[in-house]
This record gives sequence, C-alpha cells and structure tokens, in this order.
Amino acid sequence: MKNLLLLIFGMLIGAFATYYYYNDYVENVTPPKGVITAEKAKELDQAFNSRHELISESIVKRPDNRSSWYSLEDMRNYLDYAENQTKDMGYTMDGIRVYLGAYPNVKDQVGYTTMFFVPTGYKAKAQGNMTFLNLNRQVAKPDVPGAPGLNLGSEGEPPSANYPQ
Repeated sequence: MKNLLLLIFGMLIGAFATYYYYNDYVENVTPPKGVITAEKAKELDQAFNSRHELISESIVKRPDNRSSWYSLEDMRNYLDYAENQTKDMGYTMDGIRVYLGAYPNVKDQVGYTTMFFVPTGYKAKAQGNMTFLNLNRQVAKPDVPGAPGLNLGSEGEPPSANYPQ
C-alpha cells in the first residue's frame, strides 16, 4: 500500500512539473530576429507597388503575382527534407534563401512571378575539428550547390492582391 501511495504521489509531482515546464516553455518563446509589425509589412508592400506595376504593365501584360502561400506542414516538411538532403551532400544547413523567379512563357503568355526557397549552409567539418569559435556561422552562407528547392506555393487571391489578403 505504501508503494502504491508513493507511485501515485510521484505521478502527481511529475504531472505538475510537466505542466509548469510546458507553460513556461510556451510563454517564453522569443521571436526570431527580423520579425516585423503588420504596419511595417504594409509599408513594405506599398513600397513595392511601383515595381509591381512596372512588371505587370510592361512585361507580364496582366496583374502578376505578389505573394506565395505555403502550408505550415509543407514548410516544416521541406525544412526537415532539405536539412537531411544537405547533410547527405556533406553540408550543414544554416538557413534558407528566398528567390523571386518566373514561370516560362506559354505560347504568347508571359509566365507569372513565383517565389522559391533554397537551403543555405556550409561544408561540414570533420568531427575531430579543434575550432572552438567559428564566428563565420553568424553570417548567411551561400546556397548549398545542387540542394533541392521548394516552389509551387499557392498564389494570392487574386494573384496581384496587396498585403494583407
């Protein structure tokens, strides 16, 4: 009976500790460097208007894409996939770079603008490395040569819609 009470008491302590640890973890998530306000996003979006109009009117000859949407699941899966692929290629992935691109022309219709991601990183070093301080890890690295990118996000509704949608 004494062992049963100790077991129940231990489970209660574990449950409380888990609850407080989880709540502390969730409450103390810090935003990453570069997070902007919605007002700043609107300012950046509006500043792009003249470029968007130039591209749409003189090149694409119709309202072009201004955004690309990816599901949270696709983004997480891509990050895990890209990290594994770059590791297999002998690199350590340290981030992603976003590129603007364009789909090929079809007949006489100019392709829409798109955005795609590629992993960045550095050549992995041998495990016996004696470097204790690598200050270069703070700087964005070049794209990992030959690493898979992510494209095919959904465009805005309509494609030329401003922020916020």
